[in-house]
Amino acid sequence: MHKLEESINSLTKNILSDYENNRTIDEVKTFDHPDNDDIVEIIEALRRIVFPGYFRNRSFRVYTVRNNISMILEDVIFKLIRQISIVLRYDEKYVSLSENEVNQAAEDITFEFLGRIPKIRALIETDVQAAYDGDPAAFNKDEIIYSYPGLYAILVNRLAHELFLLGVPLMPRVMTEHAHSKTGIDIHPGATIGKYFFIDHGTGIVIGETTEIGDYVKVYQGVTLGALSTRGGQSLRNKKRHPTIEDNVTIYSGASILGGETVVGRNAVIGGNAFITRSVPAGAKVSIKNQELRFNFDSSNLVHSSDLDPDETWFYII
Repeated sequence: MHKLEESINSLTKNILSDYENNRTIDEVKTFDHPDNDDIVEIIEALRRIVFPGYFRNRSFRVYTVRNNISMILEDVIFKLIRQISIVLRYDEKYVSLSENEVNQAAEDITFEFLGRIPKIRALIETDVQAAYDGDPAAFNKDEIIYSYPGLYAILVNRLAHELFLLGVPLMPRVMTEHAHSKTGIDIHPGATIGKYFFIDHGTGIVIGETTEIGDYVKVYQGVTLGALSTRGGQSLRNKKRHPTIEDNVTIYSGASILGGETVVGRNAVIGGNAFITRSVPAGAKVSIKNQELRFNFDSSNLVHSSDLDPDETWFYII
């Protein structure tokens, strides 16, 4: 036992010594960093507010909507002000302010954000409708609200986007990365998304910070709306790096659309696995020519390569 204590003490001393190298990872700010657990609780509370009849907090034994929402809001307000006051310190314009001034700014942002909940709910209603209209596998809208990962990712993004627009650092990204971890859908909170947005299946979707998406857009799994190049690093900050997708566009699985100057015109259809780095005109249908397939029936009888249905335009959908 004595030897074990000596080993632990030695390891502790060694690690503490390593903390003295003045690197980014050596910072110890236990009470100055946002609390991820609190942020996740904020998301889930806001989800209950957006869908009051679906995700009721069962710890509140109150059955009137007014009282239930009032208690949820009180909890959300407290946590939002706390977390926003912490992350505001990451913005240079708040560094020199007093604690009271930062707390007041956090309170103002919190109430401004919560005042936008009806706007967010109006958009989410259109997203639910788009999912129902666009997916023949949807049994009803309840199924979409309870279980569709695409709708969850869109909801979190719409909440985080409003905080992003209000200039809140870090916290919006924590929110969308939580949704990313749950759904496999990576939407930067800076992305601008119109109404009636539908993500089907969703796994592997990436939507970059400066992406602009219009109304009635449908996106399938594995789609990337990304930057053409990131070699410029921080020099590209605040520049338009990601594409613009106009109204009524459908993008099938595995497609990559890259670049800040790339515009996909309204009513265009992008086929599966397309790789696009220049603008697509309105109404266009973009597809990849079928690859040559080789069939081996047995070791002595090789079928020659051929295109299957060369005149047919194929899009991938499940």
